[in-house]
This record gives sequence, C-alpha cells and structure tokens, in this order.
Amino acid sequence: MKRKKIIGLVCCVALIFLGFIFQGNLSLYFNLAALFIVIGGTAGATLISFKMESLHNLYLVLKRSYRTSIKEPDEIVGIMIDISVKSRAKGFLSLQKEEEETSILFLRRALGFIVDGYPAKEIADILNTEMSFFKIRREESERILRTIAEMCPSFGLIGSIVGLVGLIAGIGDPSIIIKTVPIALVSTLYGIIFSNFFLLPFAANLRERTNHELLLQRMILSGILGIEGKMHPRMLEVKLKSFLTPSLRNNKLVSIDRIRNKLKMDDDSEKSCMSNF
Repeated sequence: MKRKKIIGLVCCVALIFLGFIFQGNLSLYFNLAALFIVIGGTAGATLISFKMESLHNLYLVLKRSYRTSIKEPDEIVGIMIDISVKSRAKGFLSLQKEEEETSILFLRRALGFIVDGYPAKEIADILNTEMSFFKIRREESERILRTIAEMCPSFGLIGSIVGLVGLIAGIGDPSIIIKTVPIALVSTLYGIIFSNFFLLPFAANLRERTNHELLLQRMILSGILGIEGKMHPRMLEVKLKSFLTPSLRNNKLVSIDRIRNKLKMDDDSEKSCMSNF
C-alpha cells in the first residue's frame, strides 16, 4: 500500500510539472520572493497560533505515519487467536513471553494487565480511556494541519497584493512591472499548492490512519476481554471477524494445526489444549 501511494504521488507530481512545461518555461513559475512570503507568513502564523510542544507532536505523528506500517485487521485476528490458544494450553502466565515479543504497544500493555491479574472491568476501563485520549491527540494534530492549510492561500493572496501594489507603483517602468507581476500571480499558486497538495492530504492520511488504528485497538480490546474471560478460541475468532469487511470475513477459520505448529506446543500442552475443543 505504501509503495502504491509513492508511485501515485510521483505520477501526480510528474503530471503537474508537465502541465507547467507545456504552458511555457518552468522557470516562469519559480519566484523566490513569492515563496518567502507564503512560507514565512504561514510559518509565523503557525508559531503564533500553536505551542511548540503541539507542533513537535505533530511532526512526530507525521513521521511515524509515513515511516512505520501498521497491521491489517485480519492479522490481528490471527494474533489474538494464537494468544487465546496459548493461554488455554499453558495459562495466563505463559503470556509474559508474548508480552515481551509483541510489537504492538497497545496489545503489549493489554497482555500485561492480564498477566498482572487485573479484572476484566478494570482492563476495559483503562484501555477505553487510552483509546479516547489517543483519538483526542490525533484529532488535535489533524486540526493543526487543517488550520495551517487554511492559512496558506491567505498568505498567497497577501503576496499577490504585494505584487499588485508594486505593479501600480511602477506603472510606466517596464523593469518594475516585470519584477512584480510574477509575485502577484505566483504567490496565489504557491498558497493553493501547499494547501491542497501537501497539508490537506497529510491531514486526510492522518485521519485514515487514526481510524484504522482505532479499529485495531477495538479488536484487541475485544480479544483481550474474551481471553481474560476464557472464551472458546473458535467463538473468539467469530467475534473478532465481525470487525472485518465481508470479503475478508469469508475466509476459512484459522487452522488449529497452524496454531499448534506456530506455538510449538509440547505433547502434554497440546493434549490439554485439544481437550478444550
């Protein structure tokens, strides 16, 4: 999916530049004064509007969203069923190793609660609170991005006004007109491009990723409560697959043989596990 996004982005950028080239010299669309007005004005307004801590958090969120991948819902189903079978075969304390191995922070924390003996109600309360504040933090980052996106065209308009003022002041002097007309026209172009080609897509991608991660967290919460309540692995699988789209839900049930081979259970644990089926 990430590779497809990169390919799509490269194709779109190439098409835009081809459009500029077909209309004339590409250098006509580059104006340093207009660029400074848009970037400098937007950066200054952003620093006035938001705390540095919020901007730093936004940077970290964007960095992680484009550099790290997240699991798909059907993968979470397989992980939770593996953990469920292991807990029934070897007990909850056997999840301590799983807690150290898993790469999903939310799942690791939830497994830690089971290992520490937290009751289901407290686990649900803690994880629901964490999900709520995770959503609030992500919405705050998205709001900052959309606010910055709204600022860019405004400063593009300011650049255009600066260019028009210079144009009016230099009527009768061709050299001044040649210098000011590009600022007047290109500033608005820069503001629109920064807003609609970068900032708003970043915000949309952040919202999509947030919704995806919240779905995975809800699946993990449901699975953890089922494991803590000793729900039958088959029933847990059916429950978790209700989170999936119909096309993914039609897949066959997770193979017990695959689970057994993956966990490498010994004969005694295997008999104990199979007797529960």
